[in-house]
Amino acid sequence: MPASADDELLRSLYEEHAGPLYGYVLSLTGDRGWAQDIVQEVLLRAWQHPLAADGRPVRGWLHTVARHLVIDQWRARKVRPEVSFAEPPERGVADGTDEAMQSWLVAEALQRLSAAHREVLVECYYQGRSVPEAAQRIGVPAGTVKSRLHYALRALRLALQEMGVV
Repeated sequence: MPASADDELLRSLYEEHAGPLYGYVLSLTGDRGWAQDIVQEVLLRAWQHPLAADGRPVRGWLHTVARHLVIDQWRARKVRPEVSFAEPPERGVADGTDEAMQSWLVAEALQRLSAAHREVLVECYYQGRSVPEAAQRIGVPAGTVKSRLHYALRALRLALQEMGVV
């Protein structure tokens, strides 16, 4: 597959200007990673700028754009400095709030189900009964319990989604 004109332009910009531009930006920042990011951004802007496609000299423009990007990012870092910690932050204490909220949401969703669906879910999931045990307790065949359980879980999932629970 032949290279497009855009590919060639970007490749020629990189080959001709990336090295000197990286050295210049590194002298401004003192940080290799930051300098690489700036060079990448400058070359991308040059590729998108019509000046680069005209074949005119662009080195001065590249250095000016790089200097402006360094200044902008330096100012942004001053306003929102990165904070690094020697140790990761402490984990929250398990106080039961999450479990209480989940219980409340499920209870609310259960209220939205039909009585038959709610009954089979309570018997099988909350009481821990097997399908035959739940069938005997409710007074319906085991196949009916399985069917109700299937549709009850679908209805519960839908009720939770309607409540905004993902």
